[in-house]
Amino acid sequence: MDLFDPPAERSNTAGAREVYSVTRLNQTARGLLERGFGAIWLEGELSNFSRPASGHWYFSVKDPSAQVRCAMFRSRNRLLRSTPRDGQQLLLRARVSLYEPRGDYQLIVEHLEEAGAGRLMRLFEESRQRLAAEGLFDDSLKRALPDWPRRIGVITSPSGAALRDVLQVLARRYPAAAVLVYPVTVQGAGAALRIADMIERADARGDCDVLLLVRGGGSLEDLWSFNEERVVRAIHACTTPLVSGVGHEVDTTLADLAADARAPTPSAAAELVSPDGPALLTRVAGLAARLDARIERQQRARAQQLSMLLRRLQQQHPRRRLGQRAQRVDELELRLRRALASRQRARHQRLGHAVALLRRHSPAQRLSERRAAVAALRTRLDGSLRQRLGKHRAGLQSLARALDAVSPLATLSRGYAVLRRDDGEALRDAARAQIGEHLHARLERGNLDCEVLAVRLDGGGPNDDVSGDIGGEAAQPQDSEPEA
Repeated sequence: MDLFDPPAERSNTAGAREVYSVTRLNQTARGLLERGFGAIWLEGELSNFSRPASGHWYFSVKDPSAQVRCAMFRSRNRLLRSTPRDGQQLLLRARVSLYEPRGDYQLIVEHLEEAGAGRLMRLFEESRQRLAAEGLFDDSLKRALPDWPRRIGVITSPSGAALRDVLQVLARRYPAAAVLVYPVTVQGAGAALRIADMIERADARGDCDVLLLVRGGGSLEDLWSFNEERVVRAIHACTTPLVSGVGHEVDTTLADLAADARAPTPSAAAELVSPDGPALLTRVAGLAARLDARIERQQRARAQQLSMLLRRLQQQHPRRRLGQRAQRVDELELRLRRALASRQRARHQRLGHAVALLRRHSPAQRLSERRAAVAALRTRLDGSLRQRLGKHRAGLQSLARALDAVSPLATLSRGYAVLRRDDGEALRDAARAQIGEHLHARLERGNLDCEVLAVRLDGGGPNDDVSGDIGGEAAQPQDSEPEA
């Protein structure tokens, strides 16, 4: 029997089996995940952040013992003010899904923020649910606001802009009412305790027909004093009708939920407790409010219906398939980059091998050897030239010494002189000299201008020993006159 043969009892029903393809299995699993979870909130540490050229973001979110892959498409991440970074603690709103080409379970992120604000939001939700379960927010316990209050109490910071806004609105709409301010710190350490004490004090005095608890806008941390349980319980226990006007329209605190009425801003809170116009207008306003409430309920119903239709449309919308294809393109792009990098490294290795081979066969080595040989021959040539120059220099010096020996200058150095007339003729015979004639005598060093005083032909003087002609000039002994 073959290992893969079906059991005998199932062989007859083999034709009725429902066989899934891998694609169908992944599509079915993705649908089950998306319908089963819907949108969820998740907190964790970001890691492995990647941003391809398509603009989509891919990363992982982890805690100490597990991690999950996430994708945030460009249409969503471009709405964020800054790009997250690895190691950042984030709070995500995402849909659980499955990437079909790989069968990977992942999250499609629709929104992310730093986990600090998310932590406060979780604390807010936990407190809201717990206090709501105790009935502190029950609408049936809300007290009606007086139609014509005579004195209005304002619990707020005396230096804040909220007090100025309330006073301006009351002075414009209902100047007949007296205003009593209960100063209190609305932010910082211990602010919640002071706010609760001031609410209890104002309620115990019973001076006012209605109380306004107001402050200007701020961050969730700035408004956190109005989310403290101490303040909520003080509002719930207050017997005087109380209106909360904390922050801006988008801000909602637990004090707003516990108060008898909630106003989106401090100015709106002042308008809420101040009548404006005749009673008929008030009744019309009440009817308008009822109409608005009914319209709002209908709008909520229509919005829920529209949301359901949108979810059905999104499940069949081509954008989802485009997202899958875009993720596949990003994956192929990464694979292409790795392949190109691998080929480039291989080409670099081949190029390095070719360069090394070229260097081994390069004529540079032979040129170096020839240069060394030329340098050696040059050295030998220089030595030979110096040797021959030395030899010729020695011969030249010997010839110079011989020339000096027969030179007329050498004769002059022995004390003889050469006499010349004014016309340059050399005087060789004393008989040709005339008494009083001027002659020029050339000595070894310098010349003399002489005058003939006497002519002696007998050669009897002490210096008549003449050696003869020297170089064609008549040489005569020098007299004792000093050099010219």
